[in-house]
Amino acid sequence: MERIWLSQYQAGVDPNVDVHAFRSLVHVFEDSAARFAGRTAFLSMGASITYAELDALSRNFGSFLQNVVRLPRGARVALMTPNLLPYPVALLGALRAGYVIVNCNPLYTPRELEKQLKDSEAEAIVVLENFAATVEQVAARTNLRQIIVTSIGDLLGPMRGALANFVVRHVKKLVPRFRLPGAISFRETLRLGAQQAFQRVELAPDDLAFLQYTGGTTGIPKGVELTHGNMVANVQQGYAWSRPAFEDGRELAVTALPLYHIFALTVSCLMFVRFGAANLLIANPRDIPGFVKSLSKHRFTAMIGVNTLFNALLNNAEFRRLDFSGLKVAAAGGMALQPTVAKKWREITGKTLIEGYGLTEASPAAIINPLDLKAYNGAIGLPMPHTDISIRNDAGEELPIGAPGELCVKGPQVMRGYWRQPDETAEVLMADGFLRTGDIATVDEKGFVRIVDRKKDVIVVSGFNVYPNEIEEVVAMNEGVLEVGAVGVPDAASGEAVKIVVVKRDEALTANDLIAHCRMHLVGYKIPRHVEFRKELPKTNVGKILRRALRDL
Repeated sequence: MERIWLSQYQAGVDPNVDVHAFRSLVHVFEDSAARFAGRTAFLSMGASITYAELDALSRNFGSFLQNVVRLPRGARVALMTPNLLPYPVALLGALRAGYVIVNCNPLYTPRELEKQLKDSEAEAIVVLENFAATVEQVAARTNLRQIIVTSIGDLLGPMRGALANFVVRHVKKLVPRFRLPGAISFRETLRLGAQQAFQRVELAPDDLAFLQYTGGTTGIPKGVELTHGNMVANVQQGYAWSRPAFEDGRELAVTALPLYHIFALTVSCLMFVRFGAANLLIANPRDIPGFVKSLSKHRFTAMIGVNTLFNALLNNAEFRRLDFSGLKVAAAGGMALQPTVAKKWREITGKTLIEGYGLTEASPAAIINPLDLKAYNGAIGLPMPHTDISIRNDAGEELPIGAPGELCVKGPQVMRGYWRQPDETAEVLMADGFLRTGDIATVDEKGFVRIVDRKKDVIVVSGFNVYPNEIEEVVAMNEGVLEVGAVGVPDAASGEAVKIVVVKRDEALTANDLIAHCRMHLVGYKIPRHVEFRKELPKTNVGKILRRALRDL
């Protein structure tokens, strides 16, 4: 189905794109490094590095792991740093040396970090000094052989780097004391690696590239096995989909979502490396004024984010005054895009906010709207090239067009499985190769997919299914609402009742105002029975609202 509708609705996209054009991510990078050597690859905090510099720096880092630490091929290398220049250097250096990347959230608690390091069997870690105290607490109970500590100022240049480190360490006091005997600085790894001969490793599509952990928001975290073949396929799919909008070597992408998250990693980082684009790294997107200040200095052409990030930007007066004439594509994923946010984005930037869909198990992109979409359409889009979709019931039977059921996807980007969890793998990977996503969706006669909601988040009120996304969209229509999360809570009469947790935009807003608003737009059993106001909502590291946390609280 996707090839028919792809050609009809997305002119210029090759549905037969070669997803096997490169044997590994290393080959993707080396191709770009050769073609765009003198062009800027990454920018951060006023500094930048070219593709040629990234090529040399990543070789030096890979050489250090090979020749100094002497890690065996296939060893796990953990990265625990926000969006700073050392991240892409370490990422590409470790991959080029034949190692597997384990991305770690810098905000992990010691318990969370220890669990992930143990499960992945990581033997080395690169950590920003701000979070080194967390590593200190768990290192002795893990397989770590080498700890590499980087700083905010690394790769910013002598003057700018020294100033950044001084401010972070002594003015803002953001670096807790830590003691890590045997640890080495990131800059020293580059110096030592440059003194040794880098040994090029020939990688194949079946070689593991990432153990990308997921599921922490809904259950026990699982290591998703993503091969070089999976990741290359998704990069090629995204590249083909985006070619009508972007030109090789001429783009500037804004990366505000953390690169340790699969969405930013594949779409914002690796796909734009394929384009030979410059990439503006935003270390702290929660600092909206600082974020907007960075945007004001560049003529950016692409930006990806989640609904909450776009909403926060739209509510910043300085952002609304930016020059958006260079912006070609802004894409939202990770959570449902609310119509009110999409509408406001169009009004302020003059561009349609494009919604897409993916999950870690699919590297992550599976479905996306045409990039030339003229207006928000409420759909997550069409399947990407070489991607099949199926809407199925609980018995695994395919449902007709228009009927809601579990969205299942199949394609070369779908994971190999969950690391050391065969039972969990068997639950989501069906015999015919389709991946159960856990999302309830419909597909129309034109091939457009619409998410109804997360299967596990469905609220059952007196036998009727209520989907939180619908409730949240309605509540968000009220101008007094800044953010909202909807969950089900136990109810003696109806089994479950709808509860909304709201962050106010207008302090005069009351619970009765919201109930009255919902009565105008929702059938009786969908109307919230409980309203709670908070100053903020619990979110994941990429800004996705944690409904489980709302229920627990």
